[in-house]
Amino acid sequence: MKIAIINGPNLNLVGIREPEIYGDVSFDEYIPQLRLQYPDHFISYFQSNHEGAIIDELQRIGYDYDAIILNAGGLTHTSIVIGDCVKAISAPVVEVHISNVNAREEFRHQSYIA
Repeated sequence: MKIAIINGPNLNLVGIREPEIYGDVSFDEYIPQLRLQYPDHFISYFQSNHEGAIIDELQRIGYDYDAIILNAGGLTHTSIVIGDCVKAISAPVVEVHISNVNAREEFRHQSYIA
């Protein structure tokens, strides 16, 4: 099974940014552990701080992968075009967040992706 994990803006700072919200383990530490835990699956990882790069990656893999796990970060609440892209590709996309967005600021309660 081919699974992609795609992270959006500022998620490259997980592990050092607001550890009380996002934890203290970086994705550079976490992804190798995940691959070891699931050796029968191909797990790719992509992170970008740029909306267009995320769309390019979704389009590149969106017809070839079995599943995509997407944390678009703050773009979740602002990006209609990422939502449109998710609808356009055939791979199933699961929207995830590290924190409970419904327990945070009001603007984080709206998702244009889900």
